[in-house]
Amino acid sequence: MQQTITKTDGNILFPIVLSIVAAAATGVLWAYANPIQLVPGVIQWRIFAFLPPLVGILLGWKSGFICGYLGTLVWSLLAGTFIPAHSLIVDGIMVGLTGLVPGLLFDPAKTTFDRITLIKIAAVCLIVGLVMVVFVSASLAYLGIFPFWWAVGYLGLSDIVPMIIGTPLLVVPALKILKSAHPAGFTRF
Repeated sequence: MQQTITKTDGNILFPIVLSIVAAAATGVLWAYANPIQLVPGVIQWRIFAFLPPLVGILLGWKSGFICGYLGTLVWSLLAGTFIPAHSLIVDGIMVGLTGLVPGLLFDPAKTTFDRITLIKIAAVCLIVGLVMVVFVSASLAYLGIFPFWWAVGYLGLSDIVPMIIGTPLLVVPALKILKSAHPAGFTRF
């Protein structure tokens, strides 16, 4: 089944605004809609960790990065876990990359979202998630907040599992909703 977004000239504002709204929603959902505290005050199961890669695929790699980076900052400020060096540099950038990389690799205008593509999306989310988890865990260990291997295990459960399940599961329905919301098309950002 071919799912495409028609590209039009000049309508770049739509994905930028939507990525900022998605970033705010991501941060709020991560702060207030996480039912399981894996390590109270440090790591919770972020069931909405699929949002940055989903936004990256649908709206473009820059939008995915914005969603992940700003979503992390909003979450850390609301959850009371903001650590300037960690949140602004390591955590923000690495979570931003979970939106950037899938957005670079999967363009709805050029991609058919069949079963093989959805498996590839899950594999990309796994790989970028592992890279993110290693860097964030190293930062937490360096700052003396949490031991490295414990952080790898808990962050892997927290972020990677929702990314590899939620992103491929929701990309086709979200694309249909997006196309119906903006039938004239837009330029990915």
